Amino acid sequence: MLFARDTEVGLAAAAALVNTLDGDEEGLPDMAALDEFVRAWGWTGSRARTDAELRSVRALRPRLREVWTAAARDDEDRAVEIVNRILREAKALPQLAKHDEWDYHLHATTPNAPLDDRMAVEAAMAFADLIRAKELSRLRICEYPTCDSVVVDLSKNRSKRFCDSTCGNRAAVAAYRARKAASR
Repeated sequence: MLFARDTEVGLAAAAALVNTLDGDEEGLPDMAALDEFVRAWGWTGSRARTDAELRSVRALRPRLREVWTAAARDDEDRAVEIVNRILREAKALPQLAKHDEWDYHLHATTPNAPLDDRMAVEAAMAFADLIRAKELSRLRICEYPTCDSVVVDLSKNRSKRFCDSTCGNRAAVAAYRARKAASR
């Protein structure tokens, strides 16, 4: 399935944001970390750069994770409910925008909207594209037993099982060791 670039980037950015909270490990411990995240993912628009902004972005992560949880349960109706709530709360109004290296794509908030609203709506718009295409199953939880990171599988054959190569390598080593132990 081929998705628009803004959908793919929106999904990847949402997953990266959700994965900044790993158990008790905080991936956005301070404003500098949030600044780097915003820079790395190319977020544009105004920034408050306050502790309140940092707290509101952190608070967005469990809300977005709910969509992955719904997808893992094959609960499309729940995913739709979450996406619609996000769009409604942010008063999203889709419109075409063109800036930086991006050709026309959808924005559904103003550049002056709070950062967490812009992040939430961007993710919700990307989730909406998945839901409309009946591709919600592309949202997964990493299959490595001790990892709960979220995964966006945009591969052609829907084969992505792990959040990154570290978990994939760990699973491969464990499977190899299990085969070796079984052959003894």
